[in-house]
Formats: sequence, structure tokens, C-alpha cells
Amino acid sequence: MNAEMRKINVTAVFAAFKTPDFQRRVTPLRFALESGETHEIVQVRRSYADRVGGALHVHFVVKTAEGRYFDIVFDSRDLAWRLLVEVDDALLFNE
Repeated sequence: MNAEMRKINVTAVFAAFKTPDFQRRVTPLRFALESGETHEIVQVRRSYADRVGGALHVHFVVKTAEGRYFDIVFDSRDLAWRLLVEVDDALLFNE
């Protein structure tokens, strides 16, 4: 995994089945940086998985309550979350 990705703490729901509130198997709800900065996730805009060696990386492009977008990653090998990048919504979405 890229050493520049910062570890983050994530509060997430791991669902065994879909409900009206949780349509994904994994749904991040909020995350915190080591600095103490926290972000409430109001929408998962996109999610996708890729294999990196023997691990599965599940990416989530999320929108926060402040209207900021982040790509956060769950690594199945070490069961850790990382912040990949803050995304400029104008580059990804036509809104």
C-alpha cells in the first residue's frame, strides 16, 4: 500500500443484508484523521474494488456534510482504512 496514504478511523456499517438505509455490504458513516479532524459522510457517490497483491481494496468516493469529496479505502488484508485523496467534485461529477 502506498506509504503516503494516511490511516484514518472510520465508523461503518457492515451489513449482512440490504435495508432501505444500507444498500451496500459496507457503508462508511464518518471518519476521523489523526489530527482530530472529523467528517460526517452524507453520501457514498461511488464504490469499487480492486485487487492489490493478496488484498482486496474497496474504494469509496464519499461526500461529507461540508460538501467535500474524499476517496477512502478499506484494505481487507490489514482491516484498516486509509484516506487516499480529497477529490475536486468538478473533476468527477457534472452537477
